[in-house]
Amino acid sequence: MSDNNPASPRMARRYLCTWARDLALAVVLAVVVILFVYQPVEVEGTSMMPALINEERIFINKFTYRFGLEKIARGDLVVFWFPGDRSRSYVKRVVGLPGDTVFIDRGIVYVNGKPLKEDYVPEQYRDTQSMPPVKMQPDYYFVLGDHRASSNDSRFWGPVHRSLIYGKAVFVYWPPDRIGPVQ
Repeated sequence: MSDNNPASPRMARRYLCTWARDLALAVVLAVVVILFVYQPVEVEGTSMMPALINEERIFINKFTYRFGLEKIARGDLVVFWFPGDRSRSYVKRVVGLPGDTVFIDRGIVYVNGKPLKEDYVPEQYRDTQSMPPVKMQPDYYFVLGDHRASSNDSRFWGPVHRSLIYGKAVFVYWPPDRIGPVQ
């Protein structure tokens, strides 16, 4: 019996070992990507409508902020551990950066005395609440939901420390009609 026979036990073992090696490598690469770069997350609630909707699935980039490749910027949709309960995570929009002073007058957000242009907040999602000025300390960020009338955010529990922010929302992958980059 020849070793070149595709049905030989030796060829079958070689094929099985190659397949197992490739599968193990794929699993290791997937784990590394999920742990350090992209992580799938399910959006819970309506506080980020219309940018993100309830039960939508998104990928967050955990690499860009962790290794300083990109600074957290005003307008970024960030994912962070809730300051009051680190077993829960939230996704909100950054409106105030370290050093900024943020206040809200009848629903209009002001940063450093100037009204913030918020095209991403439709009129029907605005509210008329006011909030006194809050100065962002170093490493603190003021975050708000886009659906102001239904968002639990920095207006209620204060700014978020940098150490709690672990990702940036980058891509919607479910449902199919919303697939694409996060706006």
